[in-house]
Amino acid sequence: MNIGRFTTFAFVLAAVALITGLSACDQIGQLLVPAPPDMEEPSGDIIIGLDLPLTGPYADPYGFPMQHGFEMARAELNQFASQLGGPQITFITEDDQSTVEGAVAAFNKLIDQHGVSIITGIAFSTQAEQAFPIAQENGVVAFSSLSAAAGLSAVGDFIFRAALTTKVQSQNGVRITQEKLGYTKAATIYDTADVYTTSSNGEFTKALMDNEVEIVATATFQGDDTDFSAQLTQIMEANPEVIFVSALSDEIPQILSQGREIGIPASVHFIVTDLTGAEIENAGDAAEGAITFANWTSIADTPGNQAFVKNYQTAYGIEPDQWAAQSYATLYILAEAIATAGSTDAMAVRDALANIMDLDTILGQFSFNADGDAVYDPTVLTVANGELAIFE
Repeated sequence: MNIGRFTTFAFVLAAVALITGLSACDQIGQLLVPAPPDMEEPSGDIIIGLDLPLTGPYADPYGFPMQHGFEMARAELNQFASQLGGPQITFITEDDQSTVEGAVAAFNKLIDQHGVSIITGIAFSTQAEQAFPIAQENGVVAFSSLSAAAGLSAVGDFIFRAALTTKVQSQNGVRITQEKLGYTKAATIYDTADVYTTSSNGEFTKALMDNEVEIVATATFQGDDTDFSAQLTQIMEANPEVIFVSALSDEIPQILSQGREIGIPASVHFIVTDLTGAEIENAGDAAEGAITFANWTSIADTPGNQAFVKNYQTAYGIEPDQWAAQSYATLYILAEAIATAGSTDAMAVRDALANIMDLDTILGQFSFNADGDAVYDPTVLTVANGELAIFE
């Protein structure tokens, strides 16, 4: 489907206005810029497939915030497009039920039954590992807003991701925290049943070794476990100075709480992948002093970020987490690529995405590397007085 000249400019204007915070007068002034003469007239809605975990164990911590982020971005983009009479973004949403099988089924249905050329969402690396090849084989763009296990984008040239990979986060985070805290002994604990957490632990291990930090204990668990006392006791007896936790949302608060309950002192920092405000609340005092390597923070002064936080709070009554923020940014990045391509043709959008460089987003200046993985500045945060703050 080709997109008319006014729609292309509507996307560009929406992205510029909302990301850089232009005033209403500035927006009106830019509307007067003449459009390229060789674009066709508008011809229908822009269809994008969404794969989200809307039922199952990951709906509440991941799926609903993702959906909110996507819907907020869509509403903003459509509002600007409608002012110029352009087509609207329409989502075809499939619930992957928080399972690998569900994600595979969602991809197949979106491609075979609905004929989409672009699929986004795709929360988990365990799902992406199986679903990405389906998109690649069918020549469909798959742009995950969350999955971060190292190496997954190398499946092919139709695969893109908005999250920084575990390799990038671990290398940056270990370097910064080790320089600040001066630790020489670390322990790790991770979920062996999940691709992301396994990748995270592997990258933590490499980064620690590169920084000459001794790993005195490594403990494992399975995703359905709820009692981590044996693993944490093993870790405590090894006397680490920091503990690296690679886990998903349900397990993180339990690990932090049980660690403090068995006697791991507050002087031993937990360093946790992707710690959110909800997880901090669930862990209570046990989260105090924890450190996390993040893609986004609500306190960042990146373009449009404070407006996003305010609008999200108004719409949903809570502060956004990074799953909402990454999904919001993902749709804006897609809109930029569709505008550049002048089409939703998968090859055209793929090429436009691959050429995105230093795009202003709420995540920061955003680019893709040669593998389709995100490039922007990572963030290291710590819990202070129950809130996430910049680690300094």
